[in-house]
Amino acid sequence: MAVKTPMLEELVKGVEEGLLPARIFNDPELFALEQEKIFGRSWVYLAHESEIPKPGDYVLRYVGNNPYIVVRGEDGEVRALLDMCRHRGMRVCRAEMGNASHFRCPFHGWTYRNDGALVGVPAEREAFGPSFNKAEWGLYPIPRLEVFDGMIFGNLDPQAPSLEEWLGDIRWYLELITKRSSAGLEVLGPPQRWVVNTDWKLALETFISDSYHTLMTHRSLIELGIAPRDAKYAMYGEQVHIPGKGHGSMVIGAPPGAKLPPFWRYPEEMLERAKASYPSREQFEVARETRILLITVFPNLSIHNPIRKPDHKYQGAVPMLTFRVWHPLGPGKIEIFSWALVEKDAPEWFKEKTRLSYLRFFGSSGTFEQDDTEIWSLVTQNAGSSQGRGLRLCYRMGMDLTPDPNWPGPGVAYGINFTDANLRNFYRRYVEMLLS
Repeated sequence: MAVKTPMLEELVKGVEEGLLPARIFNDPELFALEQEKIFGRSWVYLAHESEIPKPGDYVLRYVGNNPYIVVRGEDGEVRALLDMCRHRGMRVCRAEMGNASHFRCPFHGWTYRNDGALVGVPAEREAFGPSFNKAEWGLYPIPRLEVFDGMIFGNLDPQAPSLEEWLGDIRWYLELITKRSSAGLEVLGPPQRWVVNTDWKLALETFISDSYHTLMTHRSLIELGIAPRDAKYAMYGEQVHIPGKGHGSMVIGAPPGAKLPPFWRYPEEMLERAKASYPSREQFEVARETRILLITVFPNLSIHNPIRKPDHKYQGAVPMLTFRVWHPLGPGKIEIFSWALVEKDAPEWFKEKTRLSYLRFFGSSGTFEQDDTEIWSLVTQNAGSSQGRGLRLCYRMGMDLTPDPNWPGPGVAYGINFTDANLRNFYRRYVEMLLS
């Protein structure tokens, strides 16, 4: 159990009071504790199975500060292998993605099959003698690896609960995305990646709870007619969290009286497929009334599925889907991994339009993205300042709200998105893991 330092004591108290210390967004001591207590024991999203469809396909991904080769072996099995040669610790994977039957260390030439087995040692007998056993020196596999609907997760803790238990009821909301078609999802190219001087927690706040920021942060887009001007479009919807898990979702439909196309404006043929594919009628009914869906899986995976206009010539708008991993690099610094995805059996014209919509608004140079990252960077800078780090920030929005008893999905739901309920739930889980 972690020693309860003054900062952790302040965090415990602050979560319930709705007052969090600003320094949690830029603190070296807390960052080190997060690496051990959060990223050392959580199920972290690594990749989508469609990124590695063929034997030998691999991508390089991270759990905390640990690099893993996520690879489909010649036997078709998906593995995650620590990218660290067993001889002197050099990385053996020299590209971010590709196809390889073997990985060779550039330091001394130890060579590993893509299932992790050591199969080649230069001058093996002369250097190590006849008793050397290559079977004992394969690449380390990640302690736990599991897949949910094509989504590959890894965990550094061999004693961790199963992925199914970890996800809990957030699976109901993930299935709104993953079960729209029995064909499943596919990624549209490699992830976009960029570094931002901010904290991973601050970035995900926007994707788990903060519709409130839309009114000011994205004001220029409102004035251009790209985002709706009326505040009711930002506040309307259901904010849902999964108690004890840290996960949260925002399910946003059309405000009363407003007319918007059903089912994220997906083509009618996809709506019909979803009707047969969704596990429950309740999920289909919720999906049919949804225009924006956001999900955050604790600790650092966020999903965003809004409707956006792919280009200025196109009449109307199309949905786009992005997965995000907020990968911590250091105190106040992250690398964002951002994928665009679409249903495998969607029409080709639709795949292209949704790809363009993603690039225009939520890619590394997207209009919404530029607004957000500037704000996040300056908040983080203040959080590390000599005066700012001593202040507490307000997380009290919606503390007097009553849960919606009529919401058909699992979790605790509120019939408005102007609330910090999801954030308070996230930080309860965060503090619980730091202290355990």
